[in-house]
Amino acid sequence: MQQPGGAEAPEHRRAIGNTPSPRRRRSGIVREAASVVVAVLVLTWLLQTFVGRQYIVPSESMESTLHGCAGCTNDRIVIDKLSYTLGEAPRPGEVVVFKAPTQSWDENWTSPRSRNTFARGAQDVLSWFGFAPPDENDLVKRVVATAGQTVECHRATGTGVTVDGTPLHEPYIDAELQREDASTEQPGTPDPCHGADFGPITVPARSLWVMGDNRAHSADSRYHIEDQLQGTVPVSAVRGKVVAIIWPVSRWSTVATPNPQH
Repeated sequence: MQQPGGAEAPEHRRAIGNTPSPRRRRSGIVREAASVVVAVLVLTWLLQTFVGRQYIVPSESMESTLHGCAGCTNDRIVIDKLSYTLGEAPRPGEVVVFKAPTQSWDENWTSPRSRNTFARGAQDVLSWFGFAPPDENDLVKRVVATAGQTVECHRATGTGVTVDGTPLHEPYIDAELQREDASTEQPGTPDPCHGADFGPITVPARSLWVMGDNRAHSADSRYHIEDQLQGTVPVSAVRGKVVAIIWPVSRWSTVATPNPQH
């Protein structure tokens, strides 16, 4: 629109002046991208801290439920942190990830952190968002007994592990994996304890007794009876409940948690 005499209207001049320059457009895109990245990182931190987290199964102790061995593609699992955070207590049969509660559990463990100060700091930051493992010895086992219950196993009885005197029903134990248990006096014969006799041990308040599904090859609560907690694990050391295997793709599945006391 023009004024008399061919002069441009003030509105037109203002419209032209309000058109952002290419530099301003690029700056706006950068700010928007940065905002998205920050929002994603904050959301990731919240999820990793309060909802769930990924872990890699470190050993064969939970075979055949969870796969793990030196030099193979170990299962990558995801845990549910929210249930326990909201007050649900770990129950018999659930598979849990927990931090080593005493020094005896840390045998043969080494920190994944670099000795370089700057690299270590970067690893610490990455771990906040789940892009690096936490700097702690995390283990995965199955809950067998909870606070107030008495657990034991004596080969002479032939009943296997008992809780409060009742034998457990444990469908998650692969009998084939246990046949070559070197702890048996006659290799190849059934061993109801799949290892040395233990107990009776009464689990203290707010604590758990945990064991691996691959009993013949699991350094679980049985192997730490001499420590100050008698092999039990405080509930406060539990990081979460294993709910699924998410990698490799061929292993995608939820993790069964049948109660062995039923």
